[in-house]
Amino acid sequence: MAILSQLCGAALLYAILKAEGTWHVAGLLALLGLGFYLLERFPWVGDFVTASLARVPLVTMATAAVIVLGFPFLVGSNTYMLHLLIVAQLYAVLALALNFQLGSANIPNFATGASYGIGAYVSALLALNFGISFWLTLPIAALAATLFGFIIGVPSMRTRDTYLALVTIAFGVVVHQLLNNFEWTGGPNGLVGIPAPSLFGHSFASPLQVFGWTLPSQANFYYLAAALVVLAIVTAQRLHGSRIGLAWNALRADEIAAKAQGINVAWYKVLAFAVDAFLAAFAGTVYAFYVSYISPDNFTFLVSVTIMTMVIVGGMDNIFGVIVGAFLLTILPEKLRAFSDYRLLFFGVVVIGFLMIRPQGLFPQRLRHYGGRR
Repeated sequence: MAILSQLCGAALLYAILKAEGTWHVAGLLALLGLGFYLLERFPWVGDFVTASLARVPLVTMATAAVIVLGFPFLVGSNTYMLHLLIVAQLYAVLALALNFQLGSANIPNFATGASYGIGAYVSALLALNFGISFWLTLPIAALAATLFGFIIGVPSMRTRDTYLALVTIAFGVVVHQLLNNFEWTGGPNGLVGIPAPSLFGHSFASPLQVFGWTLPSQANFYYLAAALVVLAIVTAQRLHGSRIGLAWNALRADEIAAKAQGINVAWYKVLAFAVDAFLAAFAGTVYAFYVSYISPDNFTFLVSVTIMTMVIVGGMDNIFGVIVGAFLLTILPEKLRAFSDYRLLFFGVVVIGFLMIRPQGLFPQRLRHYGGRR
């Protein structure tokens, strides 16, 4: 059952990626809507699938690894599909990063797009101006974004709820304006000619040769983005099950009660900002070296809103749900191009429809288990 459910999920993703015509896209959306409606009416189905996956974790992980590694071979030379998968994986990392704040601690942060941009610009500037390798720019950019995360986190501790959201919006706007006006960032023209990374002498700009198969150069970044998603998932699982995750959940439930229990509220809030910025910078670095050109328009306030929508639609504080939300809301706008000028209208209708069917998100937050019988 565990393998069957994973194969069905992979088949559905492939079908969505392959969908072209208006009726084909509409039919798949209707199928998705029906599936989530049945999950809402019969929750035991989702519980049964989740339990079956949890009973055989090694089989589940092995099957997931085979599916992820094999997808580029299934896609073949279709670079457009590979591009969508790469962008979806990067947005999945961004959504998981924001989930630490919005989902775990109920901290509204509209500055994830700014951290994403800081990571991209720091790594690109280091590579272009100093010739530093991509692999060295990754940790440097992450540390730089984490520093900015602390910078925004500390003054934000004096605000709450909507006022905190306004502070993060202001920070995102300030970062965007600075990137747009500084000469050394390229201004509105951005940075061009970011070199492709290389590993053991193999340039990521070259096709990938695997067991006699020739995959497009995008496959290099697909596997790099997949590795980043795995890192984000492991980080999310470890933090969720740690004292830090418990403290964040306590803040979400009742901040005053958490403080009364001795939890350092200010520290854990700042830590949530820092972890979000750290992972977002990783995604920004990969994105910059993948597209080889970045500009301030890639990191606007709308990016932060989109990431927040992914977390809410997927299901806050649910790792799998957040990833599903990121993939759906990355791929659907592209598939809805079949509706031409009404694309954004239909996209909004689809998102509202999903939230009407599943008000708590496509895969809602689950109660914690602390050992013993479940």
